[in-house]
This record gives sequence, structure tokens and C-alpha cells, in this order.
Amino acid sequence: MAQKKKLRIAVLMGGESAERDVSLATGAAVVVGLQQAGHDAIGIDTALGAGQLSKGDSDDTPLIKEKPPDVKDLSQYSGETAVQTVSSGELKEVDIVFIALHGGAGENGTIQAVLDMLKIPYTGSGVLASALAMDKTAAKKVVLSSGIPTPDFIVKYSRDLKNEAEVIRDIEGSVGFPVVVKPNDQGSSVGLDIVESADVLFEKARIAASYSDKVLFEKYIPGRELTVSILGDTALPVAEVRPVNGFYDYRHKYTPGMANKLVPAPISREETEKIQKLGLAVFQALGCRGYARIDFRMSEDGEFYFLEANTLPGMTSTSLVPKAAKAAGIEFPQLLDKIAQIAIDDFEKEKQK
Repeated sequence: MAQKKKLRIAVLMGGESAERDVSLATGAAVVVGLQQAGHDAIGIDTALGAGQLSKGDSDDTPLIKEKPPDVKDLSQYSGETAVQTVSSGELKEVDIVFIALHGGAGENGTIQAVLDMLKIPYTGSGVLASALAMDKTAAKKVVLSSGIPTPDFIVKYSRDLKNEAEVIRDIEGSVGFPVVVKPNDQGSSVGLDIVESADVLFEKARIAASYSDKVLFEKYIPGRELTVSILGDTALPVAEVRPVNGFYDYRHKYTPGMANKLVPAPISREETEKIQKLGLAVFQALGCRGYARIDFRMSEDGEFYFLEANTLPGMTSTSLVPKAAKAAGIEFPQLLDKIAQIAIDDFEKEKQK
């Protein structure tokens, strides 16, 4: 048997989005996992500029705090730096780029576009799918056109959130209460809240607006939080998330012990097959590739509702994709290796067209 090629892999991490801390944790885990898989991997924080490839990986990865970084703290970083880091020519020295960025330019298709122009293979979805999935409203419209249910919703530009009475009236006349309020293009539950009544709606909407130029108001579906991880063209075992209390917000996601993650999810075989089929359908409708995580709500009467697609899902010690892969018999280093190999194979196929 031919020995597997040892790859030189640059892991892009950090960045300037509100998910910076999560990305640093993901990137650190990915670097170690790829090294355990036998590859030469090094981490690059795109917020710090070029010149990191020769310095080696840093050991000062911050812990994920209970709250995302403050918007004012993030203002010290520039999205232009991320693009400059990727386009500096330094990445020409690697075989493949493993994108461990979350949110912002790293997940919305910007970095992917630069890598495409430089003809450098990278993990995860391409430009269009990345942009579509990052824009929750756009993703919902595409998924709805494919016949897949999603909770009723309306979206408002953040700049238009000036009249409290008008906002309350619009929500009461459309999706009603309780309502899920969240930024239109953030992940990791950043800026997300479930609003029970009108008296705090405006306050929560303004918080969401601080993270995005659009705010999504989505009908709350009582029920269960389920997610389908996709690897290549295969749906992995379904996961269910049960927060210890409240709902699955940023704190519950990244604080060990704050949420129970059940893999496989305790649902029937028929329900498992149905949601896996829906997850693959969403993956294909958005044009995703490589891997992704598709989130759903299961209503109290057993219906599944698409919430969002994560084209660069977390890879931390508490993340759902590694847990789903492990339930399928795929250990973390093997999972990362598969993701990298899928990306290289897709890149070679594109070259031959």
C-alpha cells in the first residue's frame, strides 16, 4: 500500500469577527489534530498579518470566554489585514489551506475568493455557498424554494431600528412572540436572544444590530435542538443539544458542562433518516462542499424546521461535528485528514475541467 503523502497545511484562524476567540480555539485544535494525522500543520492568525508561516504555531491561544469579544475591542483588527495575509504569496508554500475561521471575511466567501484567484486549494465551501450560508435570510429563501420548511421570519436593516413602537408592531403583526432575534450574518449564537414579550424586544434588537447591518426576527419553534453534520456526501449521526438551563446561547455553547450533547440523538430511526435527508438536501441546495453542519428545530409535533447552515463549523473540544464523526467511528485526526483530502480531490477535479 502506498504511503499517504505528508501535506504542508496552513491553518487560518483568529481573524477579526465576533467569533475570534472560538476560531482561535478551533484553529489550535485543528493544528494539533492535523499533526497527529501525520501532516506538517501551522496556524496563522489572519488578524496579525503576513510573516507567520516561518514562526511556528503560538502557544498562547486564549480560552473561550462566556461572552464574545466586545465590538470595540475587535475594531483594532482590520478585514483588510486578513485579505493581505492570504494574498501575500506566503501561502504558495503550502499544499492546502485549512480554513478554521468563523464569521466575517473568513466565512462569508471573501477569503475563499482570494484563495480561488491564487489557485490555492482550501477546505470547506466555495465563494457562493459561503456567502449564501452566512446570510441567514438568503439561505432561508434558497432552502424554502427547495421545499424545506423554515420558521416564519422577517428581516430589518439595523439602520432602520429607530422607532420602538414600529418594530414591536411589525413583530406582533408577523411572527409574533416569543421571537428569536439574531444578527443576520453571525454564528456561534453571537447577539442571539429569545424574546418573550414586547417590553424588551427593542433592546435585544439593538444588541443584535451591533453585530450586523441586518437583524433577523424568527418565529420561535418550541421543541428540540437537532443538528446534522455532513462530511463529503454523507450525513453523520444526528446530534441533539440540551442546554442545562435557558437556551443554547454563546455561553452554553462554549462553557463545558453548560449543555448536554447527545450523539446519536435519541430520536426514532425514521426521524433520523428524515432529518439526515433534509440536512443533505440543504447542503446541496446551498452548493456546499467538503463538510458543514446544518441546524434544525424539531417541533413538538415532530416537524423539522431548518435554522441555518454552518459552512465552517467549530472544531473545539465541545464542538458537534467532531462528536458526530466519533459516533460514526471517525476519530478527530482522521476527520481532519478526510476534510483536507476531499478539498484536494475537488481542487484537482476543477483543474481538469
